Amino acid sequence: MTKGKRDYSILVSAALFIGLEIAAFGMLSYGSALHNVWINRMSHRTVATLWGWEETVKSYFALRKKIEVVTRENEELSGAVRALQNELIKAGIDTPDVSEGFTYTPATIVKMSRNNRLNYVILDKGSRDGVEPGDGIITACGVIGIVDAVDEHLSYGQSTMNLNSSVSARIGHSGIVGPLSWDGKSNDKARISNLPLHITAEKGDTVYTSGISAVFPGDIPLGITGDVSIVNGATNMIDVHLFQDYSSVRYVTLVKKVGKDEIENLEEYANTH
Repeated sequence: MTKGKRDYSILVSAALFIGLEIAAFGMLSYGSALHNVWINRMSHRTVATLWGWEETVKSYFALRKKIEVVTRENEELSGAVRALQNELIKAGIDTPDVSEGFTYTPATIVKMSRNNRLNYVILDKGSRDGVEPGDGIITACGVIGIVDAVDEHLSYGQSTMNLNSSVSARIGHSGIVGPLSWDGKSNDKARISNLPLHITAEKGDTVYTSGISAVFPGDIPLGITGDVSIVNGATNMIDVHLFQDYSSVRYVTLVKKVGKDEIENLEEYANTH
């Protein structure tokens, strides 16, 4: 090979090498750009997803807080309305209130057991707030229990989710009255027992507090009737699906019958004479 041809071959090889280097650099740059775009897209999607989850969690807790505030305000408003109705009664002004003769104090549950057979509830109101043993504990959806013991700042009550607890209940506004008690198993099931065999109820009838005790006002909705069964061939028992959700209750109202001491003294006198 002559010197001229050799030089030409070297020049072509060098040009080809430089061309391939330029092409490789271009491909690398293009690939790097695509790589960066892909990474950026994935990053944006991940960040957007995380932000979405964060906003969902924030919204959940914000909504839960709002629900708690509204529930508390509802209980306070209910207590204020009842107190006003009591004042109207004292002033001789007619009122359709079925709960006359009671005082009302809003309270918050500090602790409540739900997994025992003898459940209890502790409230943030005590003797300083006028709470006394025997006061009822209610919500707009039912009856929570009865106060057993009181100190200055707290009160301890026996929950209606307690095998030793019962509430005087009526089926409908003018139906039969009987003791309503927890079934000992579910958070939302109770039963009305010791009813005569000729007493039955249609499924879906509403059960209310009877109003004949000195603890709870009458006509507080408690639940809906279910199946009827015969116990020992002697009495009927009616299942009741309760309105109150014991798993989420937090705000309650303490109720006190005006003149309760006089009523209890009369009952004690009648029982001993």
